[in-house]
Amino acid sequence: MATVFAAFFVMLLIVGAMSIGVLMGRKPIAGSCGGVGAALSEPDYICDLCGNDPKKCTEENDAAAAARNKSSTTFYDAS
Repeated sequence: MATVFAAFFVMLLIVGAMSIGVLMGRKPIAGSCGGVGAALSEPDYICDLCGNDPKKCTEENDAAAAARNKSSTTFYDAS
């Protein structure tokens, strides 16, 4: 039973540390440009979205975020 309480306490500490990071305004986790192929440094990998131009990935992400913010509403129309 002590092991269960210890595991619960450790998980509680981990979740607490992560929430403090979010509350302090830490930048959220972000993917790499090109995904797994770029992360593994494959020599002949070309990103389908940006063509290996990291600035274009940033521009696409910013445009998508702006579109989400522009069209976000309080309620979802399920009809």
